[in-house]
Amino acid sequence: MKTYGLIGYPLSHSFSKKYFTEKFLKEGITDHQYELFPIEDITALPDLLANNPSLCGLNVTIPHKVNVLCYLNEVDEAADKIGAVNCISIKSFDGENYLKGYNTDAYGFEASLKPLLSPQHQKALIFGDGGAAKAVKYVLDKLGIPYQIVVRKAMPNTILYSEVTPQILATHQLLINTTPLGMSPNINTFPEIDYEQITPEHLAYDLVYNPLDTEFLIKAAERGASTKNGLEMLHKQAEQAWAIWNK
Repeated sequence: MKTYGLIGYPLSHSFSKKYFTEKFLKEGITDHQYELFPIEDITALPDLLANNPSLCGLNVTIPHKVNVLCYLNEVDEAADKIGAVNCISIKSFDGENYLKGYNTDAYGFEASLKPLLSPQHQKALIFGDGGAAKAVKYVLDKLGIPYQIVVRKAMPNTILYSEVTPQILATHQLLINTTPLGMSPNINTFPEIDYEQITPEHLAYDLVYNPLDTEFLIKAAERGASTKNGLEMLHKQAEQAWAIWNK
């Protein structure tokens, strides 16, 4: 039996377990299982690996995407530049585990964003500058799309929501929400910008996928903007993890 799983804390709801359990059933993969491993402290990882010798791969979620790095033998280029890992492949050589870290969030975001880009999407506004923004910034840098980060509290190299002028919204026609604003159960929250300035030329992308239509996307769509939620990104990063584990 090959085991895959998710480490993080807490793990009250897991997209990954549902996704991979259904995938194994649908594709008739009977010798694989996906489990949840809620570890509060990353120092528990070596014992987890020792106690679960059938582990072949792990997904990583908060709060361990950064602090897991020191337990890895190698990281790929994207994970290194982003400074965060959400997928680990586990290979065994001479009885020793070799752990390689990846960031499939970047792959999922890029693969779901690129088909939607039009020539006018030459500059982006990124709402939030937390962990979720790391992969977004990496992808935009890779695609050559300059961006401005918008936050609630003043930080270097960012602007406040109150500083997002009509001129900025006119020149930054790719809008990306990396915050939890609008996520269930707080579905009535949204990035506080002047939605009257949004046009059909804008593309609004929300990393949130629950609900599928956040207030941010609804308000942007009401102004004629194209919209995209985070569900396809989630699916694509999961399939990329599966590809990595089966290399």
